[in-house]
Amino acid sequence: MKSGTPGFVGGRLREAREARGISAITLSDLVGVSRQTMSQYEKCQITPGPDVLARISTRLNLPERFFLMPVRITERGTIFYRSMAAATKGARTRAESRFAWLQDITEYLSEFVELPESDFPMLSLPQDPLLISDDEIEEAAEALRAYWNLGDSPIANMVSLLENKGAIIARGALGAETLDSLSEFAPEQRRPFIVIGTDKGTSSRWRFDAAHELGHIILHAHVSPDVLVRPDRFKLIESQAHRFAGAFLLPCASFGDDLYGANLDNFKTLKLKWRISISAMVMRARQCALISEETERRLWINLSRRGWRKLEPYDDITPPEEPRLLKNAIELILDEGGRTPDEILDQLALPSSDLESLTGLPEGYFNSFSRVSLRPRTSDGQSLAAKTSASIIPLGVRRRST
Repeated sequence: MKSGTPGFVGGRLREAREARGISAITLSDLVGVSRQTMSQYEKCQITPGPDVLARISTRLNLPERFFLMPVRITERGTIFYRSMAAATKGARTRAESRFAWLQDITEYLSEFVELPESDFPMLSLPQDPLLISDDEIEEAAEALRAYWNLGDSPIANMVSLLENKGAIIARGALGAETLDSLSEFAPEQRRPFIVIGTDKGTSSRWRFDAAHELGHIILHAHVSPDVLVRPDRFKLIESQAHRFAGAFLLPCASFGDDLYGANLDNFKTLKLKWRISISAMVMRARQCALISEETERRLWINLSRRGWRKLEPYDDITPPEEPRLLKNAIELILDEGGRTPDEILDQLALPSSDLESLTGLPEGYFNSFSRVSLRPRTSDGQSLAAKTSASIIPLGVRRRST
């Protein structure tokens, strides 16, 4: 191999390019090398010189150290994409790369912070999605509520619930309106990862997206990625996750007790309590046999007449449910763990903008962070830090995954 940059990893170049949604042809033009040379870089047949690597780093907005890190070799679970049928391969690949970065961040933080243990039960459901009935989906949603002791009332915060049960959640633009959300139960970390896309939608829609991905985690734990490439199976799996989300968020009995009349004004009132879109409540009311097919048809017509198909009442004033687990973990190790922003960014080999967006930190957080003194402790040595779902591990005994 010709000399260039010792330790350069071609697989990291491809990962970075795909994460940024840039083709090899476009990147070669931006960097000023031939397309053949760029291909050789990615295959590690040759490595770029320092000046070319610097240009690659600038164009892809990633530190040079990123391209010197070994490619992760991990066991992958099945990644479920909502709206995958309409999404381009490039959009899915870009989302998948950032999904991997989210898992890297979590693995790094778990060396310092005790994250909530994963608490997602395995239910006795058929492994073949074709054999899962609507009744079994309803029963699964009811069983999960019972397992988590949720009762049958509205869920206060869907994102916080999932984080407290050990899921890792991120919100942010996926760079494609054809992707709503994605999820994976990562075998090595033994916990679910969920990314909710914000390219379109509303707070109630994003809340439903979180429940939809929960449906995949509960119903489709054994589904192979090969199944998703078949349009008929993909459509079935998506409809099952959708049904589960409705059943989990809107139990038929308690939701039915609240529905005094099948008109849009009543649904509008119920939206404030259940925090679910009117459209989703109409569909759920039909699933629960609370309204007739004719009433459902009339409601859809009236929804369109009122212009509620695109923007429903309260959508513009209801804040989204924000993930806080990773954000709290980073704040904790910065404030009390003896780590600096530069050390975190260097270890993860990511720019601050990506780390902030993936962990829910405000834009510019790392640039504006200033070292603060450790918070005072009580007589028994416990920190007076604000309550969080994550707790600190002494840095002298950093915990690593087994």
